[in-house]
Amino acid sequence: MTTQTLASPPPASARHDFGVIAVVAFAHGTSHFFQLVLPALFPWLMQDFGLDFTRVGLAMSVFFVVSALGQAAAGFAVDRFGAYRVLSAGVACLGVAAVLVSMAQGLGGLVLAAAVAGCGNAVFHPADFSLLNRKVSEPRLGHAFSAHGLSGNLGWALAPVFIVGLATLAGWRTAALGAALVAFAAVGCLFLARAWLADERERVAARGQAQAAGSLAFLRLPAVWLCFLFFFCTTMAFGAFQNFGTPLLQALYGLGLPAAASGITAFLLASAAGVFTGGFVAGRTQAHDRLLAGFLGCSALVAATLAAGVLPAWAAVPALATIGFCTGLAGPSRDILVRRAAVSRAGAGAYGRIYGLVYSGIDAGMALSPLVFGPLMDRAHFALVMAGVAALQLGAVTVALAAARQAALPQPAVARS
Repeated sequence: MTTQTLASPPPASARHDFGVIAVVAFAHGTSHFFQLVLPALFPWLMQDFGLDFTRVGLAMSVFFVVSALGQAAAGFAVDRFGAYRVLSAGVACLGVAAVLVSMAQGLGGLVLAAAVAGCGNAVFHPADFSLLNRKVSEPRLGHAFSAHGLSGNLGWALAPVFIVGLATLAGWRTAALGAALVAFAAVGCLFLARAWLADERERVAARGQAQAAGSLAFLRLPAVWLCFLFFFCTTMAFGAFQNFGTPLLQALYGLGLPAAASGITAFLLASAAGVFTGGFVAGRTQAHDRLLAGFLGCSALVAATLAAGVLPAWAAVPALATIGFCTGLAGPSRDILVRRAAVSRAGAGAYGRIYGLVYSGIDAGMALSPLVFGPLMDRAHFALVMAGVAALQLGAVTVALAAARQAALPQPAVARS
């Protein structure tokens, strides 16, 4: 496999590469920020509109369903109109959605805003990764993917503080308008960086390759579906911790609520640290499949140990942090492996549609996780939840290694340039 096959951009200055990385990361952080805008406003929305958790949660269900279904379509739009244009439109949709929240008069308005936000959220993975692959030189891709993942974690972390703080001071409608300003600031940054990010030349150059292969030819590539399954497994495991981590630690290790809640904080912070470190690790090796297997295998081992209940109570939170750190370490290597295993086999002209399909596995995993693990929690099968997390991570290792084997096979003719 050569860098030519992968359609890597020509060597660029560090200033150019890190400028592209910074702007795309800011946009990605904005998408994660908006995933928590409505949940942060739930207490105010429920009180003002007389909603219960089920009805107010409907808005977030709409958000993720629209986002999941929209990612594949967004991938085709990226390949047709360019990643820069689609990304700018997606961020603008988030801003419009926040304005709609500020004007909402009931559940219907919130659902409409969530649908618009879901459309905006759908563009990020196909657009972001297309831009990073096309605009960042090969030696810095590990850092690019690391910054991309880290910015998402920071967006999650900042949203509740920003939204709750502003809503407390000035009301929830003002907080929604504050979120809109964040999105429109990201649109402004994208516009100012348009000379770095405009990808019309690369898209047109790759168009002939995509047309030769056929617009749906990527669906016949096993590597694409293996990468989809990989994201599905890892995200479904992550969803178990995100949704049920606190009661799990309380039930399995007898921790009080504050201590158990600190375990989820430790998990998320350690995951962010792992993503940051993983960028440097990924940049120093080509054996990304082995790194991925090692990090996720370690995470699965610790999860299985937690499930067995053999650790002392004081070790439960550090163990959860270890799982987060190992999972984060695998992130940049994961993104490079996806690039090699899936995108390289269909050519640069299919960046958008492949990333759109592959990363929709994230939304699918997040949507299914509470449906699978929730009933186990209701029946007090807490150890089975942790065992399920370990099994999913081992399944992700198996799928990742299979995808790496696909990447090592001879490239089809349409993928050569």
